[in-house]
Amino acid sequence: MDLQNQQRVLDAAEKYGPDQMVVLLGSADADGAALHAETVTSGDPTYAGPLAGVSLRLPVYHVLDEVIRAEADVAVWQEQIGMMEMVLDSPALIRAVAQVRASHSRSES
Repeated sequence: MDLQNQQRVLDAAEKYGPDQMVVLLGSADADGAALHAETVTSGDPTYAGPLAGVSLRLPVYHVLDEVIRAEADVAVWQEQIGMMEMVLDSPALIRAVAQVRASHSRSES
């Protein structure tokens, strides 16, 4: 997660409070998804960005997760995400983010 996006997440958490946030990731690879999820839950593991040492414990999901899909308008989902779902390894992406969420976020699910 680049430094600008880390700052945006930090600013939103300070403005709205971590209990009012959910982070959606769209990473195309499982390792990247896990790293981004770790950044918004337990802090930037590279200690290079605004979230270095900041444990927000935000609930984080991959956009392909069924929990998120169930909340989306079907037509919008197909238009914006449908192709991505067909070409990416959805189970690996969802699993990578879910493992970090289970270990580091406030969210139980």
